[in-house]
Amino acid sequence: MNGITRTEAEDLLFEEADLLDRWQLEQWLALYTDDAAYLVPSTDLPTGADPAKALFYIADDHTRLHERVVRLQKKSAHSEWPRSRTRHLVSNVRVGASVGDETPVSAAFVTFRTKNGVTDTYMGRLLYRLKRVDGRLRIREKRCELDLDGLRPHGRVSILL
Repeated sequence: MNGITRTEAEDLLFEEADLLDRWQLEQWLALYTDDAAYLVPSTDLPTGADPAKALFYIADDHTRLHERVVRLQKKSAHSEWPRSRTRHLVSNVRVGASVGDETPVSAAFVTFRTKNGVTDTYMGRLLYRLKRVDGRLRIREKRCELDLDGLRPHGRVSILL
């Protein structure tokens, strides 16, 4: 397993969830490699879709992810100002066999978002590709496959899952 244990993977995923819930977006972004990808495929084609060939709600490289973090922290980000309160729950973490310097990790997730008296629930499966960079475990790719028929009643994904 390239030296990545389930405990190490869980620690990273739990740290990521905690940083998102505390809106520590700069520290959250630091968990990602410089060539990272953050993907949220559409609900009608959640598995196996390629962002170059299919519609994705979010298909960010590191540069776009950084821009998203900057935008979410501004008052002009109307959908998130004032910011939503969230709770990210991660479970059923599984570590796969390493391929090269990357290790696949999967987990189940539920993210609750509350704002203006409305609570939305996002749930699904997380697929990660993790690698060590300078001795620290980092996220090379995060894919959030939503187990929803659609984004209704939410209508959008304005938070980081």
